[in-house]
Amino acid sequence: YPLGILALQGDFAKHADTLSRLGVSYRFVRTASDIEDIAGLIIPGGESSTIGKMLVSTGLLDVVCDKTRKGLPIFGTCAGMIVLARELDQTEQPRLGLMDITVRRNAYGRQIDSFEADIETKIPGIPTLRGVFIRAPKIVNKDPEVETLATFEGDPVLVRQGHLLAASFHPELTTETGVHRFFYENVIYHSP
Repeated sequence: YPLGILALQGDFAKHADTLSRLGVSYRFVRTASDIEDIAGLIIPGGESSTIGKMLVSTGLLDVVCDKTRKGLPIFGTCAGMIVLARELDQTEQPRLGLMDITVRRNAYGRQIDSFEADIETKIPGIPTLRGVFIRAPKIVNKDPEVETLATFEGDPVLVRQGHLLAASFHPELTTETGVHRFFYENVIYHSP
């Protein structure tokens, strides 16, 4: 089955480029019927409140929640992390609310404060990654069962909870494919 990439708003094309480099087939998801028979779903960066509203208006919010509760893996980057978060700090908006994390929007600064940095990871074979932070969210609280896979300045920036993966940064904006490969091989297919 192909991977789904939520293509309502945001940088979904960059995720498609990364999957193409990995040789992974994908399908853009814009309607409830697009989510049938996909192996997992990527929720890209963009404007989280817009993505949330469009999930509601397209009817995808309930469909994605239902499928995810039945085991559909999801990988959210930046705005995708916000959409996945159970709780938001200092704001409210429509979201899936599936991952046991509390997130603060734009916690690393506004657009003008965007930056790149090396981040340390616990992903086997990938000790560091280049992280692109653009109006990035910060995890301010997480349940104990949410595993930290990468940190920046001591804060978790890549986390996993079962079949859910979320990143504060944009792995699709670098030439590296390690995070996407990890999602495909370890989160979706649980390879060793």
